[in-house]
Amino acid sequence: MQFRTPIKEARGLGASHHGTSHWWAQRVTAIAMVPLMLWLVVGIAANAGGSYADTLAWLGSPVNAVVMVVMFGVLFYHAALGLQVVLEDYVSHKGVRLGLVLGVRFLAVVLAVSAILAVLSIALGG
Repeated sequence: MQFRTPIKEARGLGASHHGTSHWWAQRVTAIAMVPLMLWLVVGIAANAGGSYADTLAWLGSPVNAVVMVVMFGVLFYHAALGLQVVLEDYVSHKGVRLGLVLGVRFLAVVLAVSAILAVLSIALGG
């Protein structure tokens, strides 16, 4: 059974094959965020009654610092993917949409790098 119209076949139009990778990236990052957020909640709960120095020591341990860096990378990438979908769905003007998507991507990179540098500064004792 053929689902393509004759004009679509003549023009060679069809799926751009970009939506599937975007969809998968959103799902994989969402699944990755579950254990990362559970780890963060447990870490915050464990340090709830502690001092500032205790929290710095917890975040300064190599394992916690690496997991926090991974969490920030996954978090901001997932957020950028989700906001891109929202913008593509609800902003009709192509130029404005492109500008907003680029702005969201830029902001996500800036925030991720800032958060990662803060964690590395604490972990490396800077």
